[in-house]
Amino acid sequence: MARVVMVTGVSRDAGARCARRLAADPAIGAVIGIDVVPPRAELGRVRFVRADIRNPVIAKVIAGEDVDTVVHTGVVATPGSAGGRSSMKEINVIGTMQLLAACQKAPGVAKLVVKSSTTVYGAGPRDPALFTEEMAPRAIPQTGLSKDAVEVEGYVRGFARRRPDVCVTTLRMANWIGPQTESPITRYFAMPVVPTVLGFDARLQFLHESDGVEAIHHAAVHDLPGTFNLAGDGILSLSQAIRRLGKPALPLPSFTASSTAMLVRRARLADFSPDQITYLTYGRAVDTTRMRAEFGFEPKYTTAEAFDDFRAAIGSGALTTASRLVSAGLGAIRG
Repeated sequence: MARVVMVTGVSRDAGARCARRLAADPAIGAVIGIDVVPPRAELGRVRFVRADIRNPVIAKVIAGEDVDTVVHTGVVATPGSAGGRSSMKEINVIGTMQLLAACQKAPGVAKLVVKSSTTVYGAGPRDPALFTEEMAPRAIPQTGLSKDAVEVEGYVRGFARRRPDVCVTTLRMANWIGPQTESPITRYFAMPVVPTVLGFDARLQFLHESDGVEAIHHAAVHDLPGTFNLAGDGILSLSQAIRRLGKPALPLPSFTASSTAMLVRRARLADFSPDQITYLTYGRAVDTTRMRAEFGFEPKYTTAEAFDDFRAAIGSGALTTASRLVSAGLGAIRG
């Protein structure tokens, strides 16, 4: 019997691309894309169903469509894209809870793939050089996506215990980057002047957007239970990344970082949250041994190559203008 895959979060680019990739696989019979709003991108063979994973009605969709594989890409990264922090938490945490409850009631569901993030490890001055999958954050994240990701993964582990017959794969992915990715980190690097925290040089890892899509397809078509870190080889420091862009950095004292983030959001230059400021202060790196040895996946792009592909795409035409940066008040903060 042909596999029926349901993909959540298809109104956003990552979810839409994953759904299209799965639909292009002839071994998959049907792909159903779920979201509360129609996707802007063309979904091809994917059949879109307008539904909210926060509503128990999602169980009827799973049962009615005979879904056997659920790919959850519906976790929102920024408050701005969700309509505020409370809405973001409701989508991420409550939505995941309802989705897992629906999967638990559906005897036909045999596989669950969850797109998580390395942000579950947080970021801080006492972090190890590389986080392995067994490690916990030194300090429990208190805000933003980091906090939501920790809670989401907790509910996923609970589901795996209740439904041991389901193959559950959790992919802790480094920040996606590439020509088609729009995210807080890509908008940050697209700024004409890049604010940094004075005295710090964060360690960064990236996963090319095409590698991210392929990794989710790999998890969906193979039985690979467990939790896996995914990132391109190597590490870039924040200063190296900015030099590759050929842009000036704007070092700011740490006590002004939150004010800077607020002004950047107000100018609609990027959607920063406190946990992202912490990340850009300390950085984070993960061990990817298990990605190769157990998950059986090799990214085509290293961290540096993924960043360079993004750099080539933005070229000299920044997505923002210097005048908007000045009007946001960053010049005053520097002084």
